[in-house]
Amino acid sequence: MSESAAPETSARRLTLAWGVHLFTASGAVVGALALLAAASGQLSRAALLMLLALFIDSVDGTLARKARVAQVLPGFDGRRLDDIVDYLNYVIVPAVFMVWAGSLLHWSFAALPILASAYGFSQENAKTEDSFFTGWPSYWNVVAIYLWQLELSPVAGTLWVAFFAAAIFVPIRYIYPSRLPVLRRTSSLLGLVWGAAMIAIILFPETADRLWLVSISLAYPVYYVAVSFWLDLRKRQGQGQGAS
Repeated sequence: MSESAAPETSARRLTLAWGVHLFTASGAVVGALALLAAASGQLSRAALLMLLALFIDSVDGTLARKARVAQVLPGFDGRRLDDIVDYLNYVIVPAVFMVWAGSLLHWSFAALPILASAYGFSQENAKTEDSFFTGWPSYWNVVAIYLWQLELSPVAGTLWVAFFAAAIFVPIRYIYPSRLPVLRRTSSLLGLVWGAAMIAIILFPETADRLWLVSISLAYPVYYVAVSFWLDLRKRQGQGQGAS
């Protein structure tokens, strides 16, 4: 490689790396807009923005690995940035959304996801070396949208929130869809279909079969939990055999 080509390549890699970090950080801007939308009573807009933030988080890791941001920008902690943005979009925004949507008995119950997730995010093994989440991975944005779309009572909503808050403390491994050792393509495809279905449900609330479609869309979250439990059980069995 010529001396003139090397700086050009280096500049290109730096630009790509910073671009990926900017893309990740843009999720925080989307989260702020979702908060403003929820506070103004525009719940559909807030829900769509939460889904947009979810999409950004779903692809930024893949982009970061392709751009090798850790090697190009070793002094910038992309994981810390990701955690900051995730805590906003997966915890704070949906907690506020649930309050404004009337999904909780009292606004104070929003402290359950906030405090439980603060614990979950702070664990050293929150993300394992083999790319699993330890404990329920605080998908409060998904919970908030379903409580709203299924029109559950505040009592039911509060009970579900308490259940998932408790699940954060149970050390079951949950899958990281974009880094699955098996079924990666299937999981990614189902995730895209689920996202498209949720957008359609939110954009067209007057659809006659809306509640039925919302119920059918729960198949993907059920699939996510089922695969997580299966792989967690397989991992535990492997560890048990290795220890014997």
